[in-house]
Amino acid sequence: MSEFIQSLTPSLFWDVNREDVDEEKHRRFVMQRVLERGSLDDWRRMKDRYTISEIVAEARQMRSLEPKALAFIACVGGVREETFRCFTLRRLHQKHWFC
Repeated sequence: MSEFIQSLTPSLFWDVNREDVDEEKHRRFVMQRVLERGSLDDWRRMKDRYTISEIVAEARQMRSLEPKALAFIACVGGVREETFRCFTLRRLHQKHWFC
């Protein structure tokens, strides 16, 4: 396991074996976990490992991203939310089937 993955909060990888996560091969997965569930320290470590432009480029290709994480990375990256894939794939707010 790389030092970078080891330095991140262990609970980010609750459903996978942390030792199998490769920081380059699974970079989009790692970035999404940090953006959606990571602490400020996790964000700082990720920013030290990858550039902001790399993070934004990967985030633009994500099929889903929580609204707060999307707003955050769009603001930090200085880009519009509409340029993200997850923004255009977002489902319309639907009521529950029995309402």
